[in-house]
Amino acid sequence: MKPLDDINLRLLDLLQQDGRMTNAKLAEALALSETPCWRRLKRLEEEKLITGYQANLDRKRLGLGVLAFVQLNCSEHHAGSVAAFERIINASPNILACHNTTGDDDFLLIIVAKDLDDYSRFVERELRRLPGVTNIRSSLSLREVKSTNRLPLG
Repeated sequence: MKPLDDINLRLLDLLQQDGRMTNAKLAEALALSETPCWRRLKRLEEEKLITGYQANLDRKRLGLGVLAFVQLNCSEHHAGSVAAFERIINASPNILACHNTTGDDDFLLIIVAKDLDDYSRFVERELRRLPGVTNIRSSLSLREVKSTNRLPLG
């Protein structure tokens, strides 16, 4: 993969702002003709710098009022239990993110739920049944100050 030039960086930044921007609008904003702009876009997709497109949804308006940050500790770290753990995590639509972390905890999860009762049921039915989990600590978001998926490109 070649290093990104300024035009590709601007193209990526524009798409982070508006993933539905047409090729014609992208080309205009980048001062390119449409064909070279389209080629750049396709190359960025083929090189997996662009991994997909999606709408950003308002979780609260969709009835998902609880956002929890959950720290997990696991007692089992062999390949089989890790694979089973990851399959369960990946299959759960309530788990937005899961990170294997350094420090006192093995994993940090970001979870959404309708309300506290729904979150409590999720902990009982899902998290406590994960293979090898020995400790679960939850921190609930009181107020979201910033939330973005945009990466700094400058």
